[in-house]
Amino acid sequence: MAETPLPLSKLNIFSIKSVQMRTFHITWLTFFICFFGWFGLAPLMPTIKENLHLTKSQIGNIVIASVSGTIIARLVIGKLCDTWGPRKTYTALLLIGAIPVLCVGLAKDYTSFLFFRLAISIIGASFVITQFHTSVMFASNIKGTANAVAGGWGNLGGGVTNMVMPLLFSVIVGFGYTQQEAWRYAMILPGGLMLVAALLYYRFTKDTPAGNYDEMQRAQPAVRTKTDYSVLKDRRIWALSLAYAMGFGMEITFDNVAALHFTQNFNLSQAAAGFWAGMFGMMNLFARALGGIFADKIGRKYGIRGKGLFLAAMLLLEGIGLALFAKAGSLPLAIVSMISFALFLKMVNGATYAMTPFINTKNVGLISGIVGAGGNIGGMLFGFLFKSETISYAEAFSYIGFMVIAAAFIILFTRFAKQRATASATTTLKPIVS
Repeated sequence: MAETPLPLSKLNIFSIKSVQMRTFHITWLTFFICFFGWFGLAPLMPTIKENLHLTKSQIGNIVIASVSGTIIARLVIGKLCDTWGPRKTYTALLLIGAIPVLCVGLAKDYTSFLFFRLAISIIGASFVITQFHTSVMFASNIKGTANAVAGGWGNLGGGVTNMVMPLLFSVIVGFGYTQQEAWRYAMILPGGLMLVAALLYYRFTKDTPAGNYDEMQRAQPAVRTKTDYSVLKDRRIWALSLAYAMGFGMEITFDNVAALHFTQNFNLSQAAAGFWAGMFGMMNLFARALGGIFADKIGRKYGIRGKGLFLAAMLLLEGIGLALFAKAGSLPLAIVSMISFALFLKMVNGATYAMTPFINTKNVGLISGIVGAGGNIGGMLFGFLFKSETISYAEAFSYIGFMVIAAAFIILFTRFAKQRATASATTTLKPIVS
């Protein structure tokens, strides 16, 4: 494929020749690695709980901390993508984020572990960079699909992490280390991978199809513009933030508590619980991409209003599936209902970011950061339910299911069509250098 300084109008999955496709593959793979660092501790929590003598309330605080730092980080990262460029921003995030991942093994009690978990949470901002970078590299007709595939394959790291980390833990124990030592040494792998990813990202990607921001500034310094914060008045942004809170917010919450839920409710071993929790994340292999693909197809025919209706329908089905999962009294029923609500949840995520780049094409980084932060705010608030000593995990899942259903109706009545901002618009996203 010949190099072109313009966004691609076709997703060539099996190609890495163009800067657009090379960046696409590196950015989703980097996000995948970030999930190892971000949630590598989650499937090991049964062991960590015993090692550090954690209470249910303390575990709830750890769940909240694991997503709280991401809220602020995503807002900052979104702005940095607009001004500094995704290449340098991702490299810096990987280098900084690797430090607490590599050092969390030094935690000796609840307080120090909570501190490291909070510091690790900034890695969650990686999603904003992945979505921003993909949005810049692809034209409007394929942007939703590209975002969904990159986000979905990156999120797949959450499922693989749940499966791999307990196995790595067992291998380390097999070499003669204690369980208390094994979970600490296991975190060296994701930290090391993040350092490698930082090098690859800086070396082999570019900020835009036309080049890096600093190169473009030297060639054409007059292109600088200011971020338009008036977009914050747009209710559509907050509606999408709510949808993402119900989708991605629930996803990261489930990643955090699934292993504990399966060990406590169904008496599974840590490895078995990690496997089934991993199946939830493995749905990202195709489900998030489906959400983006369907949203793009619907958008080409019915505009952004059609995308909004599709998003509302997926939220409704997610909420129903989650409520059924909460009532599952046996492992087979729990697995079937989990797979069902996981499918619709991840399609919600894909559909949300198939709409986000079209809200305001001149402030994609800022808006992506806001919507992305909405996901983490949802995860943080859901964490309070799992912290409560009076609410069981099953009851918490049930309450969240009804919240998701309520959000579906809010999205249903939100007017997304505004000033001809339809998904079929032919405007090509221009890289923002501000």
